[in-house]
Amino acid sequence: MLPHRSRLSVAVFLAPPLLLFGGGVLLPIVQSLGLSFYEWDGITGLDFVGLANYRELLLHDDVFRTALVNQLGYLAICLLLQVGGGLLVATLLISITRGREVLKVLYLMPAVISTPAIALLFQRVYSYEPVGLVNTLLNAVGLGALARPWLSDVSTVLAAVSAPEGWRFLGLYTVILYAALLAVPKELEEAASLDGANPLQVFTRIRFPHIMPVFVTTLIMATTYALRGFDIPFLLTNGGPGQASELVTTYMYKTAFTSGHYGSASAISVIIVLECLVAVGLILLLLRRKAA
Repeated sequence: MLPHRSRLSVAVFLAPPLLLFGGGVLLPIVQSLGLSFYEWDGITGLDFVGLANYRELLLHDDVFRTALVNQLGYLAICLLLQVGGGLLVATLLISITRGREVLKVLYLMPAVISTPAIALLFQRVYSYEPVGLVNTLLNAVGLGALARPWLSDVSTVLAAVSAPEGWRFLGLYTVILYAALLAVPKELEEAASLDGANPLQVFTRIRFPHIMPVFVTTLIMATTYALRGFDIPFLLTNGGPGQASELVTTYMYKTAFTSGHYGSASAISVIIVLECLVAVGLILLLLRRKAA
């Protein structure tokens, strides 16, 4: 047990970040929860409606349900690219002896590029007229029939707005997983190899179980961030065409600042928080069952 002076020192150093977290994160969540029980246009007085905003969203709002389904698709693509891709790239970096540091910097660069710049870049990448990078590559390999306006086609737009988000943070999660892989004891890998284990078995039996705590943390980070994803989809398509790329977050923004229904928008924000909590709980539950 820490002595009194040590406990006081810990409290002094923890107090400022806790106050900032409480004021910048917890307080707005509590305010949104309270406002979600009211109907408010931002100007006139508050009108208490109880759970009416939640009932309207969950039972009668088709756009919200569409956005909820789109959010799950967006989440799946982001997790595949960020966590799955990050694990693959980190594993490849372990086996590379030359140019490793340069590759790490190149992978990490998208995370420090501004969001509007990324959106502008991918508008050019997906462009149909003038021909963008994706359609140029398809034409070059003889698949020109697959060329299309990726951000205007309802069958491709959700994947098209998800890919930039996955690419943006691929390097961040790659570096985290790469650092975890470096900490795997080499003696265990060498012993497994001497016993006849192939590289896949070394990864599944030695490396992956050893980095599981870091992998779970990375998965939770990527999941919660994807469920709160807003900026790139909003800048690329603003939820269109129709509601084909509408996310819960973009719909919340429109409900508040376009339609002026701040109570309903607050209810959506509470649902987003609940989504994140449920997703984290499911991840921990599934991994705990698998470990058992």
